[in-house]
Amino acid sequence: MPGHNRRVRILVASTAFPAAADLLGELLPEDEILIDHRQADPPVDVIVPLMSRVDAPMLDRFQPRLIHQFGVGLEGVDLDAAAERGIAVANVPAAGTGNADGVGEVAVMHLLVLARRLREAGAAMAARRLGEPIGMPLTGARVVIVGLGAVGQAVVARLGGFGARLIGVGSRSRSELSPAVAALELAGYLPAADLLTALTDADALIVCATLNDGTRGLVGDAELAAMRRGAYVVNVARGPILDYPALLGALRSGQIGGAGLDVYWDEPIDPEDPLLAENVSLTPHIGGVTTVSYRRIAERVAAGIERHRP
Repeated sequence: MPGHNRRVRILVASTAFPAAADLLGELLPEDEILIDHRQADPPVDVIVPLMSRVDAPMLDRFQPRLIHQFGVGLEGVDLDAAAERGIAVANVPAAGTGNADGVGEVAVMHLLVLARRLREAGAAMAARRLGEPIGMPLTGARVVIVGLGAVGQAVVARLGGFGARLIGVGSRSRSELSPAVAALELAGYLPAADLLTALTDADALIVCATLNDGTRGLVGDAELAAMRRGAYVVNVARGPILDYPALLGALRSGQIGGAGLDVYWDEPIDPEDPLLAENVSLTPHIGGVTTVSYRRIAERVAAGIERHRP
């Protein structure tokens, strides 16, 4: 293997997303793959965080030379602590991996499950009742998509085929839009400062934004209240962008008719969480977990490890 000077110890810091460790082991067969930072012995050369928090104590314990995320999100990595210790940090942008496509598919799936009331349809089948429940068509529905990066663009591409009226909300003014976003077939575009206006009488909201200080709690009581009563909310981005008490209250009051969630505030979600008693469609953070995206992401992570091999 070119550039292969010595065996590398790679800590896959979480037992979540087990296929990631399997693929890295397949692509880097001469290296040592350790799983779960609670069980592994230091030191290591590389930390692959997945869903684990990588903070200063963890860095001091394992003394890695590289932190390489299996995917895009670095919000769980203390970047300042890594920089202070001279530790390189890398991720895998969504473009070209198929990750955004997979997340876009799951977002549309959740919206369809809610709009066509799949849970109630199952109950009707069990009771041998035909012709109910009455669902909401996506054709003509006002759907607001918050975040127009790779995932948001993938959602727009898929929902456009249903004839929905798509309203995009992004971090930039209209004059600052990238060519890719400007070319999207949207019925309207508003900057994040005008989110309340965008959500007025919306039939559905799909959250695709990146989690940062500016988006944490972005969708709260006022935003949910602005939507049409009985509207639907789908979150395929990060849990904390959606305010938990606001969502739970809106579901209980009927202001929000249902929520589709692939991401949560604490992952995995507690099976006793009161949110689960409401009309929710849930998946275990599988938006980007496909045979295509995982292979491509693993190849990019392996290549990044090769570049930093001592």
